[in-house]
Amino acid sequence: MIRFEVLKKHRHSNARLGRLITPHGEIETPIFMPVGTQATVKALTSGELVGAGAQIILGNTYHLYLRPGHNTIGKLGGLHPFMNWDRPILTDSGGFQVFSLNNLAKIDDVGVRFKSHLDGSSHHLTPELSIQIQQALGSDIAMVLDEPAPHDAGVARARESLERSAAWARRCLEVPQKEGQSLFGIVQGGMHRELRRESAERTIELGFPGYAIGGLSVGEEKQVMLEIAEYTAPLLPEEAPRYLMGVGPPEDLLACAQMGIDMFDCVMPTRNARNGTLFTSRGKVNIRNAHYKEDPDPLDPECPCETCTRYSKAYLRHLFMADEILAHRLNTLHNISFFLNWMQRIRDAIREDRPIDWRYDGAGSSSTVS
Repeated sequence: MIRFEVLKKHRHSNARLGRLITPHGEIETPIFMPVGTQATVKALTSGELVGAGAQIILGNTYHLYLRPGHNTIGKLGGLHPFMNWDRPILTDSGGFQVFSLNNLAKIDDVGVRFKSHLDGSSHHLTPELSIQIQQALGSDIAMVLDEPAPHDAGVARARESLERSAAWARRCLEVPQKEGQSLFGIVQGGMHRELRRESAERTIELGFPGYAIGGLSVGEEKQVMLEIAEYTAPLLPEEAPRYLMGVGPPEDLLACAQMGIDMFDCVMPTRNARNGTLFTSRGKVNIRNAHYKEDPDPLDPECPCETCTRYSKAYLRHLFMADEILAHRLNTLHNISFFLNWMQRIRDAIREDRPIDWRYDGAGSSSTVS
C-alpha cells in the first residue's frame, strides 16, 4: 500500500509539498507523470527517463490489455520487469480510452462493450476485469473504472455518469486487492459543482488511499476546467494524494499545483515532441520553422538535458525535416525534461516558501524567481 505525507504547506498558495511512498520507491509531489501508453514513454529508454528526473510513469490498461495482453505481462512478472522500470507505476482503468477511441462502445450498468481499434474484435470491460488487468500489470497505483461525462453534458447526463461511476467504484473495491497495489477513487460530475461535491463525498465514503479528479480537459474551455478543478480540490482529504487526470500544459500544472493538487499526467510533452513543438524557458519553439535552419544556438540554454547541451537548433531542425528517428528521441527527451524540471521548480518554491510568481503563456515564460 502507499503512504502519503504532506511535508509542507505553501505560505503563498494552497500548494503543498508531499512524499508519496510506494512499494517501488518514494515520489516527491507535486509531480508530473510521463505517459507510457504501451509500456513505453515513446522514444525513450527507462535509463533516459531516470536521467530526466522521472519518479513515476503511467501505463495504459486499455492498450496493454489488447496488446500484448495482461496475462502475457503478468507471466513475465508485471510491467516493472517487462519494461525494465524499477520505479513506481500508475495504471489507468482503461475507461477513458474505451470511450474516446470507440464510437461504437455500448455502455450499461454492467460495463462497456467495445470493439478493438486494432482488429475489430469484441470485448466487454467491467470494473472487475479492469482491476484484474491492473493486478496482472502489477502497478503500484491502480484506478477504478469510471465513466467520464461529455464536457457539454447537462445535469441529467452528468448525474447518470456520476451514479454509474459510484457503483463501479464500489465494485472495484469488492475485488480482492493485490498485495502492494493501492486503488484510487475518481471524482466525476461533469461541469456541475453540486454534482462534483456529491461525487467527492460519495467517493470519500468508500475510503480510498488516494483520489483523482476525472472528466476534465475533455473539450471544455480552459477557464471552466480551472474553475472546476479549483472547486473540487479542497473537497478531497488533505491527508491523501490528489490527482488531476489528463491535464498537462505547463501553465495549467502551475495553476493547479497552487490549488493543492499533487499528481498530473498528460501525453502533451511526447505528442508535441513528435510534431516538432518544443517547450522551452523562452516559450514554445516550432523546430520546423525555417528560421532555425542555420541557428547554432542550443534549444534552451537553461535546460540541462542532452538535447540542449549537445545539439543546436539547426541540427534538431535538420533531423526533423529529414524525418530521422533521432529527431523524435531528442525532442521527446527535451520535452519530458522540461516538464519534470518545471515541477521541480514548483516544488523548490514550495519548499523555500517563495512566491510562485512566474507563468508560461506559450510565447515565453517570465519569473522573478531563479
